[in-house]
Amino acid sequence: MFIGHFGLAFAAKRAASRTSLGTTFVAAQLADLFWPILLLVDAEQVRIAPNSQNPLLTLDFVSYPWSHSLATELVAGATLGALYFALTRYRRGAIVVALLVPSHWVLDLIVHIRDLPLYPGGASRFGFGIWRNPVATVIVELIVYSAGVWIYARTTQARDRIGQYGLWALVVLLLGLYAASFGPPPPSVKALAWTALIGWPLWALPWWVDRHRSVA
Repeated sequence: MFIGHFGLAFAAKRAASRTSLGTTFVAAQLADLFWPILLLVDAEQVRIAPNSQNPLLTLDFVSYPWSHSLATELVAGATLGALYFALTRYRRGAIVVALLVPSHWVLDLIVHIRDLPLYPGGASRFGFGIWRNPVATVIVELIVYSAGVWIYARTTQARDRIGQYGLWALVVLLLGLYAASFGPPPPSVKALAWTALIGWPLWALPWWVDRHRSVA
């Protein structure tokens, strides 16, 4: 799943109103933030396998036990939540942040084929495989994303024009990135990894937008 993770990050504002949207974006996407780094250092492997019948299955996730196993995401969530609480003393926000990290595995479980591990070194792989049906995948992703945006828009209100128009610019940008993911397969794994690093600076935009909105 891709854009659905952002939907959950948007919706989390309702549960933790004092937590920045930038923080929830990082938590919900933490697995995908570290994945390209682990690819670049050869700690994890992916194979580019173009499938003309299904553009969603152009990548064969050979091994990603550290970024995308349930156990490591639970540990990463607890760690990030504890760090957030140490910095803010906001208990509810810390719990939400801690839960958002492993939520990535849960949402991926819906769409991935059987390639998600429970823990590093585990042989079992999980995934419901909705990726095999592109139409169903897009519908599920857009439902989760739209619901999250709607919850965030209802939970907050713009304090100025940046808060008003910036939100919808962010929504459209993410939709554009999602549409771009249906393009041709990347030329190499290195190119894929470097492109995926866009997730790191991307969190600054929701953080900036959120600063110009207040809880309704």
